Amino acid sequence: MFSKKGFTLIPVIVITVILVGGFFVFAAPKYQGPASPNSSSTSCPNPLVIQTPVDLEKATSILYPGQVRGGDFKRHGGFRFDDSKNDEIEVRAPIDSSLVAASRYIEQGEVQYLFDFETSCGIKYRFDHLLKLSQKFKEAVDKLPQAKENDSRTTNINPQITVQTDEIIATAVGVQKDQNVFVDFGVYKETIFGPPNANAVCWFDLLPADDTQKIKGLPASDSQSGKTSEYCK
Repeated sequence: MFSKKGFTLIPVIVITVILVGGFFVFAAPKYQGPASPNSSSTSCPNPLVIQTPVDLEKATSILYPGQVRGGDFKRHGGFRFDDSKNDEIEVRAPIDSSLVAASRYIEQGEVQYLFDFETSCGIKYRFDHLLKLSQKFKEAVDKLPQAKENDSRTTNINPQITVQTDEIIATAVGVQKDQNVFVDFGVYKETIFGPPNANAVCWFDLLPADDTQKIKGLPASDSQSGKTSEYCK
């Protein structure tokens, strides 16, 4: 799950003083809604474009964000690489950002890593099912709680770790035992109300145009929902 750090409601009171007939009249306080500390001074580029985090030439199918899978609604999507080995896939940072939370857990007997990143303007993105990490991140996960079976609760990273666009995050993905080669990927807008992953988006639309077309041309990974998506139209 996403960490709740950075999403405390902060009421902002605005008081307007008006001089009427020699008297000061105080306007009623106005509630401005919550603010995000990470986005108070930086605006996101418009349009926002991120780099594709994997080599699309190796991708064999796409997991669509915003669809029902396994009986639950899933906000994240992902990539499958059925013609590759686990350690033939690199995952790279799609945009300048910071690692803000992470988890290591055990699935099917293997340690998996889940990373949450956030940009300076409050956009979050998540990778799950990272198998082997670059040296920089190996050192970061040494401080995480010991891995437990199917317990992917995240821990805040303090101090946060900055990454640059195209920096290598992982050097292998998926579950090696079954040669199940895939990685989950989700992108989330700045959260205003509700859980942090409530504002997930179709990240296809944030990629360079050529990559967007390639992705839409690939088969869907999920056999039941296919390309049906609440986000990707």
